[in-house]
Amino acid sequence: MNRLLAAAFGLLVSTAAASAHIVPFPPDFTARSIETNGTSLHVRVGGHGPAVILLHGFGDSGDMWAPVAAKLMKDHTVIVPDLRGMGLSAHPDTGYTKKNQAVDIAGILDTLKIEKADLVTHDIGNMVGYAFVAQYRDRVTRWVVIDAPLPGIGDWDNIIRLPLLWHFNFRGPDMERLVAGRERIYLDRFWNELSADPKAIDEATRQHYAALYARPHAMHDAFEQFAAFTQDAADNREMLAKGGKVTMPVLAVGADKSFGTGQADVLGHVAANVTGGIVPSSGHWVMEENPDATTKLVIDFLAK
Repeated sequence: MNRLLAAAFGLLVSTAAASAHIVPFPPDFTARSIETNGTSLHVRVGGHGPAVILLHGFGDSGDMWAPVAAKLMKDHTVIVPDLRGMGLSAHPDTGYTKKNQAVDIAGILDTLKIEKADLVTHDIGNMVGYAFVAQYRDRVTRWVVIDAPLPGIGDWDNIIRLPLLWHFNFRGPDMERLVAGRERIYLDRFWNELSADPKAIDEATRQHYAALYARPHAMHDAFEQFAAFTQDAADNREMLAKGGKVTMPVLAVGADKSFGTGQADVLGHVAANVTGGIVPSSGHWVMEENPDATTKLVIDFLAK
């Protein structure tokens, strides 16, 4: 239970002993803007073979996935978007429910003329991921879901009442004024308190993401991701009640200093074929803290 609560507090190439850093995508990747569902998403695409989509969460962008993408591109077409209102994607005023953002992702696949894909998600990406697999069950072959709960699922109603989760409701014009120009301070709080070792997230990484979240409208839209949680919970319960559990193979990965085995427990509520996995020596920020172990878990599962 402690691991479950610690992970919820987060909502939201090197080993953990080495310093993390921003790894560039391989030069064979191309980046483009794709119009989808009334907005425009920044999308990186590279490699050849069956498709796989990688979805990031809060405190990161699609840049977090570069080490995984470099491995997967050898035998996959790798698709890495920045979510609506995050990273280098456009900043629409509305549309931040995860059910709607799943439509964003479907539009990317349609534009790329891809019918089916594997799915790998982390943090808020998990929430978009569940909304996607619940609405487009025939389009996802396997799902790797990493270190975050799902609104409305499992022990969610107790998790959101924790005093430590003040950031779930930290939004509005005055809160944005408090954070404006102090994005780095705000983000440091998440990186420091949710990591196994804050030093694993180095200065270059912190500067990189702080600059992205300091872009116009970026922090407002990040707050909108959290503001949608109440509707997300209602949507998830409705999708589960109507469609039942998803049946594709699911790897539910928790970091050993964060969600741990609780990740598989949560996914068991919405998926019928769940295997658990653990990222050792890591807190919530698995791609910054232990990218090698995280990448291996993803690669091995998708190869089955």
